[in-house]
Amino acid sequence: MRSEAVSRDGIRIAYETRGEGAPALVFVHGWSCHRGYWEAQVDALSADALVVALDLAGHGDSGSAREAWTMSAFGEDVVAVVDHLALDDVVLVGHSMGADVVLEAARHLRDRVRGLVWVDEHRQLSGFRSEAQVSERLAPFRADFPAAVEMFVRRMFPATAEPALVERVVKGIASAPKEIALPAVEATWNYARNVPAVLAEVDLPVVAINAEDADTDIESMHRSGVEVVVIPRVGHFPMLEDPQAFNACLVRAIQAFPARGKTDDRAGG
Repeated sequence: MRSEAVSRDGIRIAYETRGEGAPALVFVHGWSCHRGYWEAQVDALSADALVVALDLAGHGDSGSAREAWTMSAFGEDVVAVVDHLALDDVVLVGHSMGADVVLEAARHLRDRVRGLVWVDEHRQLSGFRSEAQVSERLAPFRADFPAAVEMFVRRMFPATAEPALVERVVKGIASAPKEIALPAVEATWNYARNVPAVLAEVDLPVVAINAEDADTDIESMHRSGVEVVVIPRVGHFPMLEDPQAFNACLVRAIQAFPARGKTDDRAGG
């Protein structure tokens, strides 16, 4: 069922729900994507749980009249949907930029969250780009946004990826409005420096599902309390590239999260 919530700054946030049961699974897409990227997860997991997929502001069917495209503002979009549905037992799943978004949302939702699942966002938590380095990395996107995005996204897929899928994702992301996409990607790249401190603040179990060839520094992730699961033969979009393997990893991660009120266990992969 499609519906809308209203974020703190008045932006309408489109979302859809399917199924029932606890914990509710809230899916948050990545940079310049939309809730449709989770279609295979909504279809599979809604048989046993309430599944929620939303469009962040400026994406999909949601409103776009926002002044500042920050992780805090995107986090409020998630909070708005959880509040609108009156959910008090949720697992937040975020892909790419969405991983930072769900971490920010958890700062507000706190004990309503069982745990977080990150999908191929952070591969290490021991060193981060400076603001100047982020600005330098953005230079090609400012100069020729469609061309830079196309090159950037193509590199996210392995050589074995289905060509039609690659073209569909590249075309979709490259067509994102530059005035939203640029500040959003700048915000998430700069937010990375805050992640270890926010993880300590929220004190929630976190599982990162990463591509096997992503050179994940598992030790640095563990030092921040993040468990890591790797999926072979996929790139940055495992939920699209190998939905069956991804869904199996996701279900195991969710099942390992302790029920609300139990704090003696941590998530495992």
